[in-house]
Amino acid sequence: MSKKVVFGVVLSGGGARGIAHIGVLQALESRGYAPVALSGASAGAIIGALYAAGRKPSEILDFVRQASLFKLFKVGLPYSGLTKLTYLRDKLAEYIEEDSFEALEKKLFVAVANLNTGQCEIRSSGKLFDVVTASSSIPLVFQPVEIDGQLYVDGGLLDNMPVEPLRPVVDVVLAVNVMPQVEVPNKAVQNVFGVAQRCFDLGILANTRPNIERCDLLVEPKAVHAFNIFQLNRYQKLYDIGYNAMMEKMGELEKLLGDN
Repeated sequence: MSKKVVFGVVLSGGGARGIAHIGVLQALESRGYAPVALSGASAGAIIGALYAAGRKPSEILDFVRQASLFKLFKVGLPYSGLTKLTYLRDKLAEYIEEDSFEALEKKLFVAVANLNTGQCEIRSSGKLFDVVTASSSIPLVFQPVEIDGQLYVDGGLLDNMPVEPLRPVVDVVLAVNVMPQVEVPNKAVQNVFGVAQRCFDLGILANTRPNIERCDLLVEPKAVHAFNIFQLNRYQKLYDIGYNAMMEKMGELEKLLGDN
């Protein structure tokens, strides 16, 4: 009897665009496919944690529906960032019973950027909520999160699509990138905010490109680029984009998994 091919899913960061990941997971479930492990950064870490904890895609979409952008932004001290992510941590505690990687139903790897050392770290054990919150802390928007005496921010800063952690534990790596490379018109970069946003995107793209070569199958829904990273209210559209993008790639995944 041939060995069953197991696969893992990498979920990139991308703010609200990460809602597309929920649609991808729903598409997989609709065909009876369940990853044995997940890896993620930023928004991908949030979705990955909820899914690894046993939450269904429909429940994760409810998590997004209930999330309030106004509650998400709790003003902090100016020198340490604009806002805290206390609300996100509290919401995770509502949906995940135990603050522990080891208590998850599936293996999870989360990328975080250590401000003190300048290194990307992949966490997969110990306390869960602070690590996921740190991985989602966009620099200069959210305050860094202190873990073990060190300060951490958005994992996407250094590794927005962490493929390598999955390699030792799965046969096939499916990566979902919601920060795709697209050309933007001049009007998109004609003010300070536009230039800053584009530079941030290009920095993320630079650390994503090598991992595109390392995955076995890439799902890259370019339509998400039309949405900014804070448009949580467009959850249904983003969910649909992810679902449709995965369904378009389903035939390729089936071949990789040896299914007819």
